[in-house]
Amino acid sequence: MRPPPLAGIRVLDLTRLLPGPLASMHLADLGADVIKVEDTGAGDYARTAGALHGAVSYFHLVNRNKRSIALDLKQAAGVDAFKRLATTADVILEGFRPGVVDKLGIGYQVIAAINPRIVYCAITGYGQNGPYRDRAGHDLNYLGYSGLLDQIGNAGGAPAVPNFQIGDLLGGSLSALVGLLAAVIDARGSGRGRYVDVSMTDAVFAHTLFPFQAVQGLGEALPRGEDLLSGGMPSYGVYATNDGRHFAVSAMEPKFWQTFCDAIERPDLKPFAFATGGEGQRIRRELEAAFAKRNFAEWTAVFEHADCCVSPVLRMEESTTNAQLVAREMVVEVAGIKQLAPPYKISEHPFEARLPAPEQGQHSAEILREAGFSDQEISRLREQNTI
Repeated sequence: MRPPPLAGIRVLDLTRLLPGPLASMHLADLGADVIKVEDTGAGDYARTAGALHGAVSYFHLVNRNKRSIALDLKQAAGVDAFKRLATTADVILEGFRPGVVDKLGIGYQVIAAINPRIVYCAITGYGQNGPYRDRAGHDLNYLGYSGLLDQIGNAGGAPAVPNFQIGDLLGGSLSALVGLLAAVIDARGSGRGRYVDVSMTDAVFAHTLFPFQAVQGLGEALPRGEDLLSGGMPSYGVYATNDGRHFAVSAMEPKFWQTFCDAIERPDLKPFAFATGGEGQRIRRELEAAFAKRNFAEWTAVFEHADCCVSPVLRMEESTTNAQLVAREMVVEVAGIKQLAPPYKISEHPFEARLPAPEQGQHSAEILREAGFSDQEISRLREQNTI
């Protein structure tokens, strides 16, 4: 069997909570040796703060296939130990506020001096420069500054708060992976690493394509709920059934719209696929009335075999047993905990849960021995409460 795509890549992961740990879990799932570096106190806050709906914390959902070392980086001995680990690392991932790692003595310049091929990726809310660099923030703040939050919601209503961390996951996880993997590929060939500065606000802003396009053409974004894809075009939207469930309609191409009109028994609506403005709102009301004539199960049966880009809006518990997602094996079990599988299927690389989410410092001695520490040195670090 071929080795995993990222076999041989070693990652020192200093991040906590969600964005960085999810990014490093993707690396771990692809075969990288991810070493989770936690402090000797509370460690990753998600171990306890993430247990919102029962005993399972989201910590378990974003930290599989990693090892953990507990290391006090406020002690000189802890900094020295980290530096020794860094000499054999390919990637360092951190999510502190700008300047923190420099104060600790483990910033990019220090590590690059002892390991020139290191790729050092920093994930922050606003980036390493600019007037907001030192501000605190969370996902909702990044959406607010990027202009995206103002676009989410119904016409005439307040911005809607999504139950999906767009800034954290699009910005802190996926954008970081693109940047650091590009730098790793370059370092493999050149022998020189790079510093990767990821701003979660930048990442959201860089993907607000349609509102940005409207600003270029009109001088301002269209009001919330009035752009073509947010309510301005009836062929793209969400419609309620008579039992309070919903269907997602995205019959934008003419052939799909025509099939859709036949499926709902309204062939008279076929000329209005791209209706906008007042006429678009009239057609939307016609569709609302049509969907309100049947319940969720009845419409599900209608659209099961109608190829027109219409789907039921499933509840999360329904998605976990959806036939397509089950066939794609998107829910896996790791150490008795159900988790979401990687979203990519790579030939000759079946998903493997090698390790459950680690206990804090579970692999400290093992990792240090691999880095050349003697048992005596490890004992001394324990005595000093450095590990």
